[in-house]
Amino acid sequence: MINSPINRRSLLAAAALLVLPFVAQAQDKPIRVGVTAGPHAEILEVVKKVAERDGLKLQIVEFSDYVQPNAALNAGDLDANSYQHLPYLEAQVKDRGYKIVNIGYTVNFPMGVYSKKVKNLADLPSGARVGIPNDPTNGGRGLLLLESAGLIKLRADAGLKASPLDVVENAKKVRIVELDAAQLPRALDELDAAAINTNYAIPAGLKPTQDSIAIETPKSPYVNIIAVRTQDKDKPELLKLVKAYQSAEVKAFVEQKYQKAVVASW
Repeated sequence: MINSPINRRSLLAAAALLVLPFVAQAQDKPIRVGVTAGPHAEILEVVKKVAERDGLKLQIVEFSDYVQPNAALNAGDLDANSYQHLPYLEAQVKDRGYKIVNIGYTVNFPMGVYSKKVKNLADLPSGARVGIPNDPTNGGRGLLLLESAGLIKLRADAGLKASPLDVVENAKKVRIVELDAAQLPRALDELDAAAINTNYAIPAGLKPTQDSIAIETPKSPYVNIIAVRTQDKDKPELLKLVKAYQSAEVKAFVEQKYQKAVVASW
């Protein structure tokens, strides 16, 4: 009886029914992508729609700071993240030993300097308190912006990781205040000015191209990236994620939504 063609077909059909739910479940598992709230999350919503047309499901996981998305990715709680520029990732890899790599470039958020007290950096009073992010790469970025605007001068060899200790000229004797990047928009009432990352400036109601009193050029080392664990860098579904991000539809959204405050850089 077991060897009859009919029963063999029945057994194969039953086995297929048992296997199919598990196969479907594996295919339906979404790619978990970490982002910071604000523009990064908004852009990923568009990426998600583009990816779904290519058969790729995304789950967007929002964070409120710069530290947790890399920790979660390295721990395997995420499949990718999209919120940081390459110098920041390289510093995190060096300092924390993360096995994380860049697999694709995304957008650039030119950093701006904002103030509720003056309309020009030259109008800052002597001893003014100027905020910058407290992580080494974005802090250095803020100092380089202040230098390019003529407020301070840094040591020639300070590089991208410049710190307040590298300030060699400070005619206005400004006091550099280091705060968590996400806190800087809320600290503007207490500070005389602050260098703020655009992904935190926009949700706070600041318009980079209108409200900033100094702003980076879009051509800078701080283009954002999609990061994944080193062991996953060649996975087809993650390469599909990059393709979806670097699509004409996402570029058009960025250009229309942010009006040069965010620049598509792929």
